[in-house]
Amino acid sequence: MKIAPSLLSCDFSKMGSEIERMDKAGADWMHLDVMDGHFVPNITFGAPVYKTVRKYSDKPYDVHLMITDPLKYIDDFANAGADIITFHVECDSPIDETIEKIKSRGIKVGLVIKPKTPASAVFPYLDKLDLVLVMTVEPGFGGQSFMADMLPKVTQIKDECKKRGLDLLVEADGGIGEGTIAQAAAAGVDVCVAGTAVFKADDAAQAIEKLKSLCK
Repeated sequence: MKIAPSLLSCDFSKMGSEIERMDKAGADWMHLDVMDGHFVPNITFGAPVYKTVRKYSDKPYDVHLMITDPLKYIDDFANAGADIITFHVECDSPIDETIEKIKSRGIKVGLVIKPKTPASAVFPYLDKLDLVLVMTVEPGFGGQSFMADMLPKVTQIKDECKKRGLDLLVEADGGIGEGTIAQAAAAGVDVCVAGTAVFKADDAAQAIEKLKSLCK
């Protein structure tokens, strides 16, 4: 299990040092939620902010675009140093064109599905993807309760990939903590985005270690 701390839960006034803290605590990826206030009812940060904090860790930066037209911003985030870009299947951009744009920049690509979107929505694109992100809360705000009824989607995606001989990662985002991560792991999740569970812990390294141990 990989743990990707969500910067949505960090102290924005010292984002660089918060990233360093997560790096030293054993995080596998850094997860950045980009929200435009239109696709989801919240606004976070864009590529210029992201570019300034890229230097604080060598870990993969996992950029989750919760925006209406992600295709317009792929170059911005690629130039800022993204290693992975995920965007929503529910967005307004052409899906195939956006996937190809991300791949053309040498970046790993993933599709995201909201809670009301079935797993089958990503099936037509699986052979072009590196990962699928299943939202286990409604996207937009941190600190929400885990939606366990989203986990069958993980199993469905994994089964479809196995049928086709594809080796994709499945990521889960939302409400992941000590009480929920074992369920996610049992369903087949490979990467868990964790916000409050690590950033608000007294000891982030212990929190990450505990989350991983609960998956074994």
